[in-house]
Amino acid sequence: MTPTETRSGRAGIALALATVYLVWGSTYLAIRFAIETLPTFTMAGLRFLIAGGALYAFARATGAARPTGRDWGPAAVIGALLLLGGNGAVVWAEHRIPSGVAALLVAVEPVFIALLAPLILGGRRAGLRVLVGLLAGIAGVATLVADPLGGADATSVDWLGAAAVVAGAASWAIGSLWSVRARTVASPALGTGMQMLAGGALLTLAGGAVGEWPGIDPGAVSTRSLAAFGYLVVAGSIVAFSAYAYLLRNARPSVVATYAFVNPVVAVLLGWLFAGEPLTWRVALATALILAALALIFGERPKDEATPERADANVGVDPRSGELGAGDPEPGAPRLTSLDPAGQAPAGAVARRCA
Repeated sequence: MTPTETRSGRAGIALALATVYLVWGSTYLAIRFAIETLPTFTMAGLRFLIAGGALYAFARATGAARPTGRDWGPAAVIGALLLLGGNGAVVWAEHRIPSGVAALLVAVEPVFIALLAPLILGGRRAGLRVLVGLLAGIAGVATLVADPLGGADATSVDWLGAAAVVAGAASWAIGSLWSVRARTVASPALGTGMQMLAGGALLTLAGGAVGEWPGIDPGAVSTRSLAAFGYLVVAGSIVAFSAYAYLLRNARPSVVATYAFVNPVVAVLLGWLFAGEPLTWRVALATALILAALALIFGERPKDEATPERADANVGVDPRSGELGAGDPEPGAPRLTSLDPAGQAPAGAVARRCA
């Protein structure tokens, strides 16, 4: 490789990282703006139906085989866990808690991955380093919702909204782990599109079940909500997905996984700057604890790290935001690549990242 090619490769990785950092970190605020005048579950469902349809069409146009009826069963289960359970919990909770806090709470998903991986996938249990990281993550969540004075002070976070996000993160983790065992199609783009289509359909139906459809009034939808919805579809679920896939092919997994550290900080700062969300001592301390937990759990292990050529072996959708994910919760564990609860792709999951 020539010096020019090296510089070009580094520039491409830097641009892709910046895209994933900023776009996935901003999807939480975009969700908050979208649900101001758009129906909660219907908005989320249409987002993934459109993005999933685009990915499905792209995969088929570039040579992916048509999926069989048997292929849709696992995609529906994974889509339900990642998007209906994971992303659906996030969009609902953002009516009750700030978008930055939602992003911080989603960041504890690795806690569930590390605890549940041995049960679902087998293999050895988490070591001391991971356990310390889990405790730090739990402490971060507790800092947000537990009042040390025993009362409801001005800085506390709505416990029901927080509980919904944590439950969504658990659903995302289970879906991500299950996607490793499930029989899925060979094409990552096709598989992601199928999961988005299935999860989007379920979210849309959930909107109808809770009575959202009769109250839809196109004239009442604000320009800001429409712009946020378009941003979630195009930037959050397609552009950032492509950048993440590029990183999986060209960068070390430990570098790719840094998005899990940066996204919550971006979400907190954007919520403070553009939505007036409070930046309290609780949020600051919880941020430090949760990022410390991620650093411990996803700290680089050079001997166990996969080569760049194999980093994208099992790419899938991330329920957090509808993107892909990378990074093993434990050395030697099957690689997870999927969406996260905000609709993105979290580190350590095949079908994670939901924001």
